[in-house]
Amino acid sequence: MFLGKFSEHFADWELQSITSENILAFLVQNSEGQKPSTKRLKYTLLKSFFNFVCDNIDNEMSNPADTPILRRTFRMPTGQQWTILDKEVVDEIIFRTSNIRNRLLLELMARGGMRVGEVLNLKVKDVDDRRLIIETPKSGRENEVVFIPKKVAERLKDYIRSKSIGPDQHIFPIGYTGARAIVKKAGNIVGIDLNPHDLRRHAATYASRSGAPIEIVSKVILRHANLSTTQRYLGKVSDTEALRWIENIYT
Repeated sequence: MFLGKFSEHFADWELQSITSENILAFLVQNSEGQKPSTKRLKYTLLKSFFNFVCDNIDNEMSNPADTPILRRTFRMPTGQQWTILDKEVVDEIIFRTSNIRNRLLLELMARGGMRVGEVLNLKVKDVDDRRLIIETPKSGRENEVVFIPKKVAERLKDYIRSKSIGPDQHIFPIGYTGARAIVKKAGNIVGIDLNPHDLRRHAATYASRSGAPIEIVSKVILRHANLSTTQRYLGKVSDTEALRWIENIYT
């Protein structure tokens, strides 16, 4: 119904001509007085719609709903916490993914804390041994650096060589829809509903609970501008993990 209203409102428009300002005005008009969660759901529907258009209809088009101002306006409430996946679950997901390309996608998010868009935009020339250069990152900086484990870096370089991927070519030439499907299928292996950001959150939480200083988690792994944003990623502790920590502390 909501997407129907959107289609009706912009019936005479070319999709490529719709701007973030147009989307913001439409969302404000059609969500006035509603709960923040409802407003965010409507924003997410529009962002997903334009992701589909960009992936399947016009590959040259940028998603007008995926902009800093819209993400900030309709972001998750600051008090929100997520349940974080245990390391054993993530390890099983990765080890049971036999396709090397798909496994690398999962590892770069779960071991390097990368966003799915950063992984998909990665080119061979951005790989500098264990350092990955993120051009035009979400933060607005000129670039950022992602550090990955040695074994992941070796698998990544072997994959690039085996596929003869050129310096200016994308390492993973698939769209967001395809990447999300890969992640969802990987989660199904262990019977969980998995999305790409679950893996990024796992990278942060596992590092924190392994003793990494919060500054390293925030500035190096997640590359956040402030620590308060990082705190929201550290999630709830499961009973299994709580008991493990108690045993480690008192034995």
